[in-house]
Amino acid sequence: MSGQRRKTTDRTAGRGRRRAGRALLAGTCVLAVLAGATAWYLYDDLAGTIGSSRALRGAQKSEGGDVNILLMGLDSRRDRNGEPLPDDVLDKLHAGSSDIGGYNTNTLILLHVPADGSRATAFSVPRDDFVELKGVPGVTGKDKIKKAYGLAKAKREEELSAQGVQDRRQLEHEGREAGRRAEIETVRAFLGAPIDHFAEVNLAGFLHLADALGGVPVCLKRPVEDAWSGADLPAGRQVLDGRQALAFVRQRHGLARGDLDRTRRQQAFLAGATYRLNQGGTFTDPGRLVRLIDTAKQDLVTDEGWDLLSFVEQARNLSGGRVDFTTLPVERFARNHGEDINVVDDMKIKRLIADQIGPKASPTPAAPGAASSSPPPAPPSPRGTGGTALDGGGVPCVD
Repeated sequence: MSGQRRKTTDRTAGRGRRRAGRALLAGTCVLAVLAGATAWYLYDDLAGTIGSSRALRGAQKSEGGDVNILLMGLDSRRDRNGEPLPDDVLDKLHAGSSDIGGYNTNTLILLHVPADGSRATAFSVPRDDFVELKGVPGVTGKDKIKKAYGLAKAKREEELSAQGVQDRRQLEHEGREAGRRAEIETVRAFLGAPIDHFAEVNLAGFLHLADALGGVPVCLKRPVEDAWSGADLPAGRQVLDGRQALAFVRQRHGLARGDLDRTRRQQAFLAGATYRLNQGGTFTDPGRLVRLIDTAKQDLVTDEGWDLLSFVEQARNLSGGRVDFTTLPVERFARNHGEDINVVDDMKIKRLIADQIGPKASPTPAAPGAASSSPPPAPPSPRGTGGTALDGGGVPCVD
C-alpha cells in the first residue's frame, strides 16, 4: 500500500513539476515578449508562411529611398490558393457563394511612404477607371482597370490547359501570378510611378483584419440599411466588427456617388484601422499581434523579398495618423459595351502623381551675398474628385 502511495505521490509530484514547468515557460514567454524576442519569432513565422509572389521581379524601383506600395483588394470569395472560403466565413461576408465573384481588383490604393519620414500619401484608384490594359495577352485598348487581373489570370490558365497542365493548384498559382503582373503593370503605366512592393488581400481579409484589431472605428454621417452588402448601421461614430466592417466597405447601392463613395469608405476603413493600431497598443500587445500575424498568413500575398519587419517599424509611424488619403479625379461617367465606366484624363493623373510624389529637384544654391528668398509654400494635400483628405490619426465621417 505504501508503495502505491509513493507511486501516486510521484505521479502527483510529476504533474506538479510539469505544471510548474509550463508556468515557468509561460512566464519566460511573457518576458521574451517584453524583451522583444518574440517579435523576431513572429516575424520569422510570418515570413515563412505568408503568400509570396514573383510578380515584381525585374521591376523598376523608386529612387532616393521612397517606397511605393500597391494595395490590391480582390473581389474573390476564395482563399489565396483558390479554395472556397469556409461556409461560416461566407455567411459573414454576405457576398454569396465561392462560385460567384471573379478576380477583379475592387480596391486599388497606391501608398507612397517618403524616405524622410514625412507624411505618407495613399491614392485610391477607382475600380471603373477606363484605362489601357497592360500585360494581358491578346487584349489591346482600354477597359476597366479592375479587369486586368482577372483577364490575365484566365488567359494564362487557358494557355497552360492547352499545354496539358491539369493540376488545379498549379493553374491557380500561375494564373494569379499572371494576374498580379498585369494589374501591377497596368497601374504603373496609368499612374506613371514605379511600384516597389505590393500586398494582395481577398474579401475575407477585411473581415479578419477588423476582428484581429478588436474592431475598427468609423463614423457615418447618416444611418444606412443596404440589402446588397448587408450594411445596417446607425449614424455617428462606432466600432465595427469584421462582418460590419466588410459590409461598410462593400456598400455602393444607396450612396449618392456609388463606387466613388465606396472608395471613400475604403479610405475611412484604413484610416480607422491605422487609428486602432496606434490607440490599441497593437505593437506592444502580444495577443493582438499574434492575431494580426494569423490574419496575414490566411489572407495576404506580398512580393518576395519584402522586408516586412522593417515595414512594421515604419507602420508604427503610419499608425500615428501620418497618412493622407485621396481619390484620383474622374472627368465624367459613360457607358462602354453596356457597362458603366469612369472617363479619366491620363495625363492629368500622371501630372498629379508626379507633383505629389515624384522626384523633387534640388534647390540651386544662392550666389554668395545674394538675398535669399523664402521657399514657396508647400502644396495642399490632394483632394481628388470629391475626395476628402482622411487623417489616419482621427476617424472622419463619411456618407
